[in-house]
Amino acid sequence: MDALLWLSFGGPESPEDVRPFLENVTRGRGVPPERLDEVEHHYQSFGGVSPINRLNRAAIQATEDALGRQGIDLPVYFGNRNWHPMVEDTLAQMAADGVRRALVFPTSAYGGYSACRQYDEDIERARAAVGDGAPDLVKLRHFFDHPLFVGAFADAVRAAARDLADYRLVFTAHSVPVSADLASGPPAEGGGRYSGQVAEASRLVAESVGVREYDVVWQSRSGPPQVPWLEPDIVDHLDILAGKGVPAVVVCPVGFVSDHLEVVWDLDTEAAERAAKLGMGFARAACPSGDPRFADLVVELVSEHLSGVPARRLSDFPAAGCTVNGAPCATLCCEPARQRPR
Repeated sequence: MDALLWLSFGGPESPEDVRPFLENVTRGRGVPPERLDEVEHHYQSFGGVSPINRLNRAAIQATEDALGRQGIDLPVYFGNRNWHPMVEDTLAQMAADGVRRALVFPTSAYGGYSACRQYDEDIERARAAVGDGAPDLVKLRHFFDHPLFVGAFADAVRAAARDLADYRLVFTAHSVPVSADLASGPPAEGGGRYSGQVAEASRLVAESVGVREYDVVWQSRSGPPQVPWLEPDIVDHLDILAGKGVPAVVVCPVGFVSDHLEVVWDLDTEAAERAAKLGMGFARAACPSGDPRFADLVVELVSEHLSGVPARRLSDFPAAGCTVNGAPCATLCCEPARQRPR
């Protein structure tokens, strides 16, 4: 292998970037303009800058340092799906630099279409754009049950709960259409592979913290109201918990790897404000990208390919291995949901 491609979602880095970025994200999905107006306001509330690129660059630097400590000479390139640096441009630069084979680390721990298969499509699209001479790319596996991922979140929950005597632990992840979740492949029981992996990661973190009762809910829904999405939403769930007399919540965004804008807006802003109105204590666990263990996790995933290091997993829950050049993995999960005739 000649390099590692860090493949992420992307985010605006100036007020002028926000609208074209959102149009890239929602292209072909039929999202109404008024919804884009609402989300644009979220970004403009933070100066039109998403923290995601900054957080990715910091995590890349930490990963480069961790690779160096392990004696692994592997340059790390950064490409995005929806905003600069675009993955097509990054792959062209890799080809110009003489990279012929590279591993790909997607910044999602899970299966499902948006969390997994769409990164395969990004790889396929970028290689097609580069054409002859495009590097061969091998995408690394899901890591939702890796002990370093679970351990980082468990310590973040402990830190968030430090000043709360009595609280309910609530896990969140990005909601998706129910049809897309079911299309992601069957888990052990009920739902789809994506929601099942989120539930399994939540169980592992709660077990590590020593919490027996907890909730798994969803956030960041963006689709039309007539399409069923995974529920309940975190804000609605706070109303339910308040009605049961729960004095405080610790929210763990287990579905995310970094404290980007969806986490900051949906949890630190909307959910925190609702909790305050309800008179509930509120604390949010940090995402793991800034934890040193996250860089070590990436190095372990790389080492599984370079040196045959055994994969470390805390569960036997269904998960996918690597994919090559955007081809579907052997489990055939993460297929796009079929559209109904209109």
